[in-house]
Amino acid sequence: MSIHIIARFTARPDTIDALRTLLLGMLAPTRQEEGCIRYELLNNTADATDFTFVEEWASQAAIDAHMQTPHLKAVLVDSAPLVACPVDVRFLTAAA
Repeated sequence: MSIHIIARFTARPDTIDALRTLLLGMLAPTRQEEGCIRYELLNNTADATDFTFVEEWASQAAIDAHMQTPHLKAVLVDSAPLVACPVDVRFLTAAA
């Protein structure tokens, strides 16, 4: 059973473009990772500060490897001054 992740970043109003650019940089390297089934970045049409990654991974081992990648570690550090609140990350599996 695959594991889904919803990771929500909320930009400060003055950092929307900088955060968008930073987060878009995650797409190419992450999509090439082993076990990555789906990795999309969405932007809320009603709130431009709201960015959400929608992810699907083949296994917990794939997620664990992703969490150790230099590009993820860098985006977490580099996004800190750009966000209005801590990143909200949720790990989900199918209910049935």
